[in-house]
Amino acid sequence: MRSLIDRCAIRLRADRGDVPGWVLITLMTAGLVIVIWGLAGPALSNVFQQAIARVTGF
Repeated sequence: MRSLIDRCAIRLRADRGDVPGWVLITLMTAGLVIVIWGLAGPALSNVFQQAIARVTGF
């Protein structure tokens, strides 16, 4: 059991990841969300307002 824990600890220390790559992916994703939100936001707002108007119109 101890050797299993040691092997896992060694792997975790060796696998630090690519921090700049993850930062780039996060920033690109945030940028895409902002662009999509900017393009689709007004249309979604209109759809929501129409739906609320129909529900409260009864």
